[in-house]
Amino acid sequence: MTQLFRDLRVYGLVAIMILSATVLGLAAYLGSIFLPDINRDFSIFAIIVPSLTLLGYIAVISWSQPRIDATILFILGVLWLTMGAWSADFLGSTQCVALGNQRTPTKNGSVSSKSYCYEMRVIEAFSWMIFCLSAIFLWILIALTSRSRALGRPFAWSEPVIELPWFGEWPGWPADSGPYPGYGYPMGMGYPGGQPVAYGGQPAQVVSGGYVVQQNPGHSVVIQPGMNGQAPTITQVPGVVNSV
Repeated sequence: MTQLFRDLRVYGLVAIMILSATVLGLAAYLGSIFLPDINRDFSIFAIIVPSLTLLGYIAVISWSQPRIDATILFILGVLWLTMGAWSADFLGSTQCVALGNQRTPTKNGSVSSKSYCYEMRVIEAFSWMIFCLSAIFLWILIALTSRSRALGRPFAWSEPVIELPWFGEWPGWPADSGPYPGYGYPMGMGYPGGQPVAYGGQPAQVVSGGYVVQQNPGHSVVIQPGMNGQAPTITQVPGVVNSV
């Protein structure tokens, strides 16, 4: 796995969960003073969306697949887009500060219209923010998965999502190997799929998928991936190869 992508993914999901928990808290408070008769549809929707977000991300934060992450990000992104648009339509062009001492009826009395307006504005702002983050995360996920497929992992969509590389890394390197432990091999210092590349200048034995190659002095061993499970192509090039 690539530790960098795994950490960034966790940070991103936790950020969305914190924002969702904030919206859920506000929605639950508004629901407690309005339901079941006042603003019923929006109050219920505002509770359901962050609840689904928290449940969905808790379920996939430790293990998932790119196709599962993409589906969840898309569905929840659409729901948060709807929430943001509904909040904006509900408030319209109302200026909260201009409401003064007005009161809004509740099921058991009334509440300050200014406070209610500010709370709705927070829900609106967080909804748009979560939608934007979901869209960005979805774009990054599609880009990394497509790139991983191009680097020789045709089933990247169904593999564990933490096997995806961050930009500039090869996919599938163990977290405790490589010149930068925990962060995978940077591109140009390794080979996708876990096969090493020995650089010129010193004779060495290079092992690749069960093949042992005796490196000639002053040569570089270049290992190219085999397509569809075929054996890799191994060549020795005079001089030093700095990248693959």
